[in-house]
Amino acid sequence: MEDRLESLETKMMSAEDQLDELNRTVWRQQQELDLLREHVRQLAQQLKTIQPGAPGRPEDEIPPHW
Repeated sequence: MEDRLESLETKMMSAEDQLDELNRTVWRQQQELDLLREHVRQLAQQLKTIQPGAPGRPEDEIPPHW
């Protein structure tokens, strides 16, 4: 009986460690998602400020015969 109890306690400690590690991973991923969302928001804002129809670089223009 004592061995079974020790085995269960060991498994429970391992599960708690794994849960803590998963929580840390989720927290880091949330931080990265927040940062990426902010970057996307900034890029969207930059796109809104670009003048439509503004002359681009000549090398980006498609020649008329294409």
